[in-house]
Amino acid sequence: MAESNPSMELTEAEWRARLSPEQYSILRQKGTEPAFTGTYWQNHDTGAYHCAGCGAQLFRSDTKFDSGSGWPSFTEPADLEAVDFHVDKSHGMTRTEVVCRSCGGHLGHVFDDGPGPTGKRYCINSASLEMIAEK
Repeated sequence: MAESNPSMELTEAEWRARLSPEQYSILRQKGTEPAFTGTYWQNHDTGAYHCAGCGAQLFRSDTKFDSGSGWPSFTEPADLEAVDFHVDKSHGMTRTEVVCRSCGGHLGHVFDDGPGPTGKRYCINSASLEMIAEK
C-alpha cells in the first residue's frame, strides 16, 4: 500500500502503473464495480479501510453495515476530513460523489437512506479500498 500524501499529483501513466486496471477505472475514471462482486462487500473482519490509491485511512469496520446493495456500505468516514463530496449528475441522476481528499480518487456515493445515528449510506467500491485487519 502507498503512503498517504495530501498533495499527491501523479501523471496518468504513473496512476496506471500504480493501480490495477479495475482500480484505475474506478479511482481515476469514476467507474464502478458490478454489485455483489467486490472483495469487501461481505467482509466482516475488524480493521480499517484505506484508499487503494494513496493509503489514506477512509473508513472503519465498526461503521460498516450490510445495506443489501452489493457494495461495502458505511455510516460515516473514519474522519470527515478524509473525504470530499462532489455533485454527480451522470447517468440521468443527481447523486453525491465521495472522493478521497488526499488523492482525489473516486470512491463511490453517499445516500441519505442509511441506519442511525447518521442516516447515511456511504456506498463504496471495494476496488477503491484496501482493508487492513486488526491483529
